[in-house]
Amino acid sequence: MTRLWLVRHGPTGAKGMCGWTDLPADLSDIAALNRLSLALPWVPVVSSDLRRAVTTADALAEDRPRLPHEPALREMHFGDWEMRTHAEVEVEAPVLSRALWAEPGDPAPPGGESWNGLRTRVEGALDRLAAEHPELIVVCHFGPILAALQRARGITALEVLGQRIEPLSLTVLSRENGAWTVEAVDHRP
Repeated sequence: MTRLWLVRHGPTGAKGMCGWTDLPADLSDIAALNRLSLALPWVPVVSSDLRRAVTTADALAEDRPRLPHEPALREMHFGDWEMRTHAEVEVEAPVLSRALWAEPGDPAPPGGESWNGLRTRVEGALDRLAAEHPELIVVCHFGPILAALQRARGITALEVLGQRIEPLSLTVLSRENGAWTVEAVDHRP
């Protein structure tokens, strides 16, 4: 059996599309971090290599084994749209910006990645990591958590994009005999 404890990093305060931009996380809510840490098992911790995920993982790890950072767990790459608001890109590229969110799959921002590209990248990393560590805490981002949830629920990208995943929330997915079970989504202990 595989169990993934997916944690979204602490808040960044970003107002635009923050994909590969390396912003810090606000980890000042010590009570929330402590509650989250207590809700997690004593299993290895891995994070994306972006600072907001790394520092959140470090704060939660305590004496849990800490695996090397995993770049494939990064957020979606928004390319030329990095740190720009949805309203700004809607004015500049209305058809593409609507397609990115209304028809997620192959549309991609200029110089960025598509939803399908993100999903392929994340699923490959999670499968590789889970093969070595059947139970694992994964500290990453909104997009990667949604990609894992999409696969577990067997739903479309459009359906999963409606799901809330708040900073410092926990999503737990397990797989046994090839079948996924969603144990918790956007849980804030």
